[in-house]
Amino acid sequence: MLALLAVDAFLVEPYWLEVSRHEIPAPVRTPVVLAHISDLHSMGLGRREKALLAALQAERPDVIVITGDSVPDHETGVTPEPVFEVLRRLRAPLGVFAVLGNWEHWRHVAREPAFWQAAGVTLLVNEARRVRDDLWVVGIDDPLAGGPDAAASFAHVPEGAARVVLMHSPEYFDSLADTGLIVLAGHTHGGQVRVPGLRPPWLPPGCGPYVEGWYERGSSRLFVSRGVGTSIVRARFWCRPELALVTLVPDRS
Repeated sequence: MLALLAVDAFLVEPYWLEVSRHEIPAPVRTPVVLAHISDLHSMGLGRREKALLAALQAERPDVIVITGDSVPDHETGVTPEPVFEVLRRLRAPLGVFAVLGNWEHWRHVAREPAFWQAAGVTLLVNEARRVRDDLWVVGIDDPLAGGPDAAASFAHVPEGAARVVLMHSPEYFDSLADTGLIVLAGHTHGGQVRVPGLRPPWLPPGCGPYVEGWYERGSSRLFVSRGVGTSIVRARFWCRPELALVTLVPDRS
């Protein structure tokens, strides 16, 4: 039995990508599909990354967003970062956007805007970009290793537009406005190794009460991804890697 559990945790589940689907009302005129990637911790174009790229190609989202920790969780001595080969293959008609996680801050190359620009990814550090007239993507720096500034992030976002907020560590959700935000985060890995029915035995600093899935505060919603890669222990149990497809639909209420 232990051998079977070990096979699942180390050889099966870390590569068994789940595509989760979510529909959220928002002040948009027509639906828009966002593919949410988090915590790749990629060493390059391997089995897990190829599964992710195949899923994205099949789903064809309108926007791809990345909520940090794309790079490995240890020094590799490789420059440029191995994840570059994955990032440069990401394509979406309305753009690919990313924020920094704690590991990008701790890796010099991966926190440089030129690295992301060369891969075709728009890095957002306490700033926002218009995706459509009715939709803005807001990127907040990681509170664990960076310097988040919510006021600067929202400074140029017009009233009435849908606001999708990207950040890495979900605990910062408690510092944001509780009106009308759709916030996407990662960092937790969903606990990575779980016991069914119990809270994960370990979560990194910066998670707060958030583990995975949806949370609400006022009219703002937070989604915490289980992420794609692994950290520290190269295993997953009862916690499959996740590519989340979040469809924003017109709010008819």
